[in-house]
This record gives sequence, structure tokens and C-alpha cells, in this order.
Amino acid sequence: MRTPSARSIRAAVASALAVVTVLSVGGCSSDDENADDISVEPRPPAESPEATVTPAGTVSAFAPVDALTFDPVTRTLVALTDASTTVTLVRDEATAEARVVDLGSTGAELVAGRDSTVLVPMDGAVARIGVADGRRTDMTVDADALSAADLPDGTTAVGDDSGTVRVLDTNGQVTATVSGGSLTSADALASTPKGVSVLDRRQTSVTDLNLDDGTLGVALRAGEGAAEMTSDEFGRLLVTDSTGTELLVFTSHDLLMRQRFPVGAQPWAITYDEQSGIAWVTLPALNEVVGYTLDTGIPVEVERLATVRQPDSVAVDADTGDLYVGSATGDGLQRIPAAGR
Repeated sequence: MRTPSARSIRAAVASALAVVTVLSVGGCSSDDENADDISVEPRPPAESPEATVTPAGTVSAFAPVDALTFDPVTRTLVALTDASTTVTLVRDEATAEARVVDLGSTGAELVAGRDSTVLVPMDGAVARIGVADGRRTDMTVDADALSAADLPDGTTAVGDDSGTVRVLDTNGQVTATVSGGSLTSADALASTPKGVSVLDRRQTSVTDLNLDDGTLGVALRAGEGAAEMTSDEFGRLLVTDSTGTELLVFTSHDLLMRQRFPVGAQPWAITYDEQSGIAWVTLPALNEVVGYTLDTGIPVEVERLATVRQPDSVAVDADTGDLYVGSATGDGLQRIPAAGR
């Protein structure tokens, strides 16, 4: 759901390239996916053409958006804005009531945290921002943090540009560390009922983490150029492969690729609606967002909608089905009521 900042892309490209051995599980992976010496240069989203079709729903003026998430408890839309240097909290769309929190740095991503908070990893820290009041507290991290995820036991996992993942307690103290091995960059983290998984863009791979003993678990290649990752209530990992133009679905912590589907363009942002069971994927090259159901064993397209230009971020209100799409070029914030329902 976020667009990588220029800082995170530069850091990924500048770091030393490593060798990854991608493990095969059963018959779920092709020979290509088991190739060694995989390394790719992380790419930004596809550049969008000028919009020629009226976007679905309504569009309101808004700052350029790099990431979106929605908090259902406070009914607040949260956006990473202004070249990822501010967080904007929108409580009332009708009155455009918004609160802006200045990060004083460049955020790498925006993720939902526990108790109506959001997490913003940055160089040297992870900011936790209260959605209701905008109050911010920072956890110091001795690294360039690129990803974060709150864990069920109250701790927080933080991934950095070297591929190291640290687990911090509520006091910010490191309680576990996973480093070394094949990971070269921890670009996204997903916490599911089955454990924690990490997306490495340069190795275009997904890897399970064994936090108890600080080791890496099973790894699988994720297409030709993995972009974004989210998870659902079933513990599945949903990954967009922008280079390979596919939507990939993995089970977590026994890491099997269950589904892969060509989407016909370069997919980027992804969000999942637990009520409708629809995964929404943005296609910046087409200025579209497409919904897929995943319950038949293969993604099935249910709706395709025109978006604002450069739709690099997407979020859903699972209570109402309202879909929010942010333009990274400042062409507005789009709301599509009850999408797919």
C-alpha cells in the first residue's frame, strides 16, 4: 500500500548484492523460481499516462499520496504525504477535517499498528502515531528502517535496508534479531497467525522468520520483481509482482505458492477487504484498480475501475467496502463507495 521513497530505493540499490538460495517446496515452484544468484534492482511504480477516463466515485483535492491505510475504529483515513515527510489524518471527508503530522524525516512506508496507531519506519527510528489525536512517539532503531509490524505479543518487528529484522519490546529494547543469510533488504513485513514473513525486493523473495531462535525459515522467489505485500485473515501473503505482471498468493510459515495470476499490466499497491474477500490491486500503467476474489483456487476478476492518475496507494474500509485510491502526482484522493459489493 505504499510507494517506496527515493531514500529506500537508493539504499536498496547501493547495498551490496547478495546470493539467495530459493527453496523449493513440493511442486509449487518452477525451475525459474528455484534459480540461484537472483538479484534485481528495485523499480518504482510504472509511470501513469494522463487520465482519459473519469475516475469512479468521487475525487477530492489532496496532497500527493505515497501510502494509505484506514483505521476502522476511529473511522480515519491515514495518508503518507508530501514526499513521505508528513502523515495526514482525515477524520471527516465531508468537512475535509484533517490533521497533519510532520515527520521531520522521510518515511519508508505506512502500516497499521495496534490500538488505532500507524507505524512509519524511517532512518534511525520508527514513529508510532495515534490516529485519534496525532500524538507521536518514536522507537529508536540503529539502522535505516524500511518496514515494521506489530506482533500479537505486544512487540514490534522492524526490518532495515541490510535485511536485518529486530524485535523491540514496548520500551524500545531489542529482544530478538534475525540477520545474515540470504536477506539483503527487509522491504515489507507481514504478521499472520502463523508467524512473521518478510519481503526482499532485491532478491524478489518472501521468507519466513523464526523469531524464537533468530534464524531464517523457508524462502521462495516471488516472481520477477516483487513490489508490495499484504496479508489476509487466513494467513495468506498477497504479493504484487510488478515486473512479472502477476498477483501472487502464498501461505505463510509453511510458505507455499498457492496462486499466481497474470493481471495484464504492472501491478503495484494492494489491499484486502476481509468482508467481501476481494484483493484490490492498482495498475498505475493503466490508471485502474482491479478487484480479485481468491476463493476458487485462482484469482477471479470481479471489478475493474478507473482511477486518478498514478494510483500508487490503496486502502479499504472493510465495514462499508469504500475503496480509497491516492494519486502520487497530486491528482487527488479518490473514494469509491462499496466497491465490489
